Amino acid sequence: MLTAKQHELLRFIHDRLEGTGISPSFEEMKDALDLKSKSGVHRLISALEERGFIRRLPNRARALEVLKMPDSAVAGSMPKPANDLGAQTTRVPAQMPEAANDVIDIPLHGRIAAGAPIEAFEDHQSLPVPAALLGPGEHFALEVSGDSMIEAGIFDGDYALIRRADTARDGDIVVALVENEEATLKYLWRDGGNVRLDPANASYEPQVYESRAVQVQGKLAGLLRRYH
Repeated sequence: MLTAKQHELLRFIHDRLEGTGISPSFEEMKDALDLKSKSGVHRLISALEERGFIRRLPNRARALEVLKMPDSAVAGSMPKPANDLGAQTTRVPAQMPEAANDVIDIPLHGRIAAGAPIEAFEDHQSLPVPAALLGPGEHFALEVSGDSMIEAGIFDGDYALIRRADTARDGDIVVALVENEEATLKYLWRDGGNVRLDPANASYEPQVYESRAVQVQGKLAGLLRRYH
């Protein structure tokens, strides 16, 4: 089942693709649904993607394809397949919309160590991020401080894009909060009753803590780098 807003957005995207072959921009979707911010559109898009109604075309920023429509959303405007046996969805032909350059503002929570743990600041800044870099879920950004993850391609001054999560698999790069005070960006490994936080720099030693002392706050989803 779709919410009213999800249904409304799906219909809007479908109609735009049918009429122009180009997916609407985030700004257009925000205005059409009378939403306050584009982050609301991002959440709706993610929900529709998770439910299999749309997909994001690879290597095309914000290009969307409608995979199916609830019958109620297209009644009278789209014939049912000849072999329809009462299915609840109608398949929509693939579209090839042009890319639209959309940006989402996500919270920027200070600096995080890619070396020894340092305090992660909680502030009220935001960072504009190309929406194509973000998948489903809630995200925030941290500015990387240090060089202990350089062999993973993460450098001092990069912006780590983090998807909020409280669990992770061995080998994931995570934001780990240590002793509820200090945060660090590391590979996570479980070792018996301990948690090992591994750097990606041979100059640094792994950090080992009791499991109760380490809390996963998110997993690395992407990086932004500014060149000066």
